[in-house]
Amino acid sequence: MDIRPVRLSDAAAIAAIYSPSVTEGVASFELAPPTAEQMAERIRRAAQERPWLVYEDAGSVLGYAYASAHNERPAYQWSVNVSVYVLAGCRRQGVGRALYRELFAELKGRGYYNAYAGITLPNGASVGLHESFGFVPVGVYRHAGFKLGCWWDVGWWQKSLCVHTVPVDPPVKLAS
Repeated sequence: MDIRPVRLSDAAAIAAIYSPSVTEGVASFELAPPTAEQMAERIRRAAQERPWLVYEDAGSVLGYAYASAHNERPAYQWSVNVSVYVLAGCRRQGVGRALYRELFAELKGRGYYNAYAGITLPNGASVGLHESFGFVPVGVYRHAGFKLGCWWDVGWWQKSLCVHTVPVDPPVKLAS
């Protein structure tokens, strides 16, 4: 098992892991799964600034986790949104936990202070995973998205990655 930074060559495996969250469920509010090429472009853009990690075992990508901007306005630069996706047959085997452990360590080391996670409700497995890492609920957007013939709520959870200090340096971006 190896947790490592994402490579563009991982795009097809990541798209395959992500696709069922789009087509079969509501973990994602996308309506059409991205192609491998589209995923490669997302990786190319996003992974320049914030970490994307993959969990690889025997040459196969079994899961991935990443951080994205919480908001583009400058005062939010110390906060990120986080997500983790695991191959269907590999869930509840510690893949998501291992990825999040590494992701949070990386984010803390780069000077990020807050991590946020949006979870389509109900989703006991995702809530349990996030709360096991110290995330606490901060609110619910009611009827936030319409998918599969229903309106869905999205709950938001927050985790402090470190003690909030003043003065504060900007986080270190990957491209720096």
